[in-house]
Parts: sequence; structure tokens; C-alpha cells
Amino acid sequence: MKPFVRALISAMALAVVACATDSAVGRSDHGQQGAAPVPGAVMTRERQSRITPEIALKMLQEGNDRFLAGKLAKRDLHEQVKMTGHGQFPFASVVSCIDSRAAPEVIFDQGVGDIFTARVAGNVVNRDIIGSLEYGSKVAGARVIVIMGHTHCGAVKGICDNVKMGNLTDLLEKLRPAMDSVPEDGTPRNSKNASFVDRVAEANVHRQVRQLLSDSPVLRGLVSEGKLMVVGAMLDVETGRVTFFENHDPAEQMAVHDSLHL
Repeated sequence: MKPFVRALISAMALAVVACATDSAVGRSDHGQQGAAPVPGAVMTRERQSRITPEIALKMLQEGNDRFLAGKLAKRDLHEQVKMTGHGQFPFASVVSCIDSRAAPEVIFDQGVGDIFTARVAGNVVNRDIIGSLEYGSKVAGARVIVIMGHTHCGAVKGICDNVKMGNLTDLLEKLRPAMDSVPEDGTPRNSKNASFVDRVAEANVHRQVRQLLSDSPVLRGLVSEGKLMVVGAMLDVETGRVTFFENHDPAEQMAVHDSLHL
């Protein structure tokens, strides 16, 4: 076999190996601490162990960027089901509204076994959800918790209009403190005022973040140790874009919590 033919065959073989390594499921990634897995790679214990809270947040941000650009990560969901069937190692937890436009796995471009999700109208936290989040971070190792509200929220519109309906009534009352906290500006304080509705939704996110840190010594401890970040965010349902709020630094988050108990 001529040398140039052997070289050509070797190059082709290397290309095939590279493609296999970068497949939807078995993608290679860096081995150092603080390195994010290649998008689309299955979350394993080893990959999760290298993710910091800051990297976890960045992974969600980049996932939303891919969603917005229509450039979703390549992944084999059926294969991911098989590979995660005997163990899960999610890197994040997301509390979101049940709104059909606010599915975290979709808007953050994540696959099977990547994130925990807790969904309830108005993205409120209660003892059951807090307990679930404690499991997600303390036991299963999630590095970031995102509480995500969204624009044009039906639950927020409900409290703005003082809706009463079955069991929904008690749920909506959990949003009233957020509504009451929005300053008067001379505009209508009802669901017909889209700006008011969105300001209430944002105020509710901030309130739920504080509530979570206030009611969970387990999660506060993880934040204090730098092992967890709790972040608020808003989804614009008209564009699909997620905007994350500031105050990501663990020390700042604990200072906010402490100030509530002076």
C-alpha cells in the first residue's frame, strides 16, 4: 500500500473516532474541576462532581441561548433513558409555573437526567417543594436552584383580579404579598394591566427565593458552604428568553437572609 494511501486511511479512521467520541450520548469533555460537560452529554456522577454552582448556572444560560438560536444540542433521549435508568446525577433544580410555555427541560435545552423540576401555578414554594429541593441538592447533588416566574402568568392574573375558585383560592393567596409589595403608580392593579402583572410576577420570584432560604436550614447551609446557588429568573413567554436576576454570590444571598431576621 502506498504511503499516501495509508495516510489517507489513517486520517479517515481518526475522523470516525472523533465523530464517535462526539456522539449525542458519549461525548468527551474536560477532566478538570469546574469544567462543564459537552452539551448533550449524559450526566454522570463524575461529570456532576466537576460542576460548580457557577458552572451549573452557566449551563442553563447557554442552554437557553441554544433554544433561542434554534441550535439544540445533539442527544439521543432513548439512549439517555437507558444510561440513567439505574442512577441520576442532575446538576440543577428548577421551580417553575405549570404554564404550558414554561417547561424547563425545553427552554434550557436539557435532556433526561439533567435537571430536577418542580412545577406549580405561580411557582410558589411550600414545605413539600422545599423538601424536594433539599433532596435534590443535599442528596442528589444539584448545584443550583432556579425559581422561575414568567410573563403573562395566569396565576398572577388570578390574584390581581381576586379570583376565588375551589382549591385554587388558597394557592393564589400565596401570591398576594407579592402583589401588595408592588408600589402604586396610578395605573390599574388588575390583569388588564400587563405591566402590573409582570411586576407582580417578578416580585413573587424574589419573595419565593427569600422564602426558600428562610425556611430551609439545609439549603442555607449548602449556600454558605459555596456548594449551592439559589437564583431567581423570569421567562418571557413571547420570546422564550430567560433573564436571571443578580445576587448570585452565596455571601450576598446569606446577607439578604440574615437581614430578614434582624
